[in-house]
Amino acid sequence: MSVQFLKKAVKTSSSDESKTRETVQNILNELEKSKEEGCKELTKKFDKYEGEIIVTKEKIEEIKKSIDQKTKDDIKFSYDRVKKFAEAQLKNYGQNFEVELSKGLYAGQTLVPVNTAGCYVPAGRYAHIASAVMSITTAKVAGVKNIICCSSPKAGVGAHPKIIYTAELCGADIILNLGGVQAIAAMAFGFFGNAPADILIGPGNQYVAEAKRILFGKVGIDLFAGPTEIAVIADKTADPEIVAYDLVGQAEHGYNSPAWLFTTDKNLADKVMKRVPELINDLPEFPKSNAEAAWRDYGEVILCENNEEMAKISDDYAPEHLEVQTEKLDWWLKRLKNYGSLFLGEETTVAYGDKCSGTNHILPTKGAAKYTGGLFVGKFIKTLSFQRMTKESTKLVGAAAARLSRYEGMEAHARTGDVRLRKYGFSNK
Repeated sequence: MSVQFLKKAVKTSSSDESKTRETVQNILNELEKSKEEGCKELTKKFDKYEGEIIVTKEKIEEIKKSIDQKTKDDIKFSYDRVKKFAEAQLKNYGQNFEVELSKGLYAGQTLVPVNTAGCYVPAGRYAHIASAVMSITTAKVAGVKNIICCSSPKAGVGAHPKIIYTAELCGADIILNLGGVQAIAAMAFGFFGNAPADILIGPGNQYVAEAKRILFGKVGIDLFAGPTEIAVIADKTADPEIVAYDLVGQAEHGYNSPAWLFTTDKNLADKVMKRVPELINDLPEFPKSNAEAAWRDYGEVILCENNEEMAKISDDYAPEHLEVQTEKLDWWLKRLKNYGSLFLGEETTVAYGDKCSGTNHILPTKGAAKYTGGLFVGKFIKTLSFQRMTKESTKLVGAAAARLSRYEGMEAHARTGDVRLRKYGFSNK
């Protein structure tokens, strides 16, 4: 049977999107300059409010006393169930489950992989074989049914042969000789006879990253990627030669790849700063030019008083790759909170994670590690919630939902509870 629209929407949720984007961007640009005063001016203009911005503890206590007990009970009713469900989600993270939140009210979650993933494998300055492994393999293991891979072609050749081999080995269903913005568009919009991607994955240059950023919302993305970063935390026990090699190892990615050293040992810092330029000078011309510019313009060496200060600075930077070459490695594992991937001890290094040790190398940059981790199977899996109820449970839930809706001024919401209460023979008081 063919689908028949008995009523077709005139507009979609994306209608008027570009105008809204322009308006919001202008406001954000202005607020970046005007800061708190700009916030106050806009609040005065749009909300006609000129009072204090931060709600004081005294004001909170005053409000608590002014709200009637029935309203407080209804809000607590909502809070209790949301809290219980969140606790169940945490306990059952990454699993299907169902829980009874109160008598007759059941809620749960089911994990469903996206249908189509678009994996971008860069091949401009370097042939990133490992990026094909990281993105396509992870999508396949997550259960994605349709995986499209795009990689930049070379004249007369197409995509790099080793990337094509890798993509096919890891489970790509379609491989396209496309790079840059056109590759991102082709996967997002479903060109060349393919289904549109539900999520776009993989690193790329600034144009690829911007294309993904613009399309975010229409499709999912792994993260907002920037230039590769490395930070090394090192104390007096670290080997300055290894530290220097590791900093240079990431600086070769590009002219704008930050390399940071946080240390409590001035002697080590001096040795590393002397050795890094020497190691860069010994590289082949192309990685040499990248690393020289990266170390000159983005390299930093920060001398700290103690371990806690190094940890705090590291968490402030939230580096993509973080190496720890110190004593008491377990302390750092427990203390550090913001990083894309952590490399504990001199025996491991970023290059191992980049290429083949097992952890994923598609990681947050530009401080994004403060709110997200890197690519993992969960990025391809939707965590969907569901609920079901008995008629008897409506007596409490329906009445509370109707009252809460009316507190908010949402009468149509309230009436969806009312109609069930009437049908099942319950009062809505």
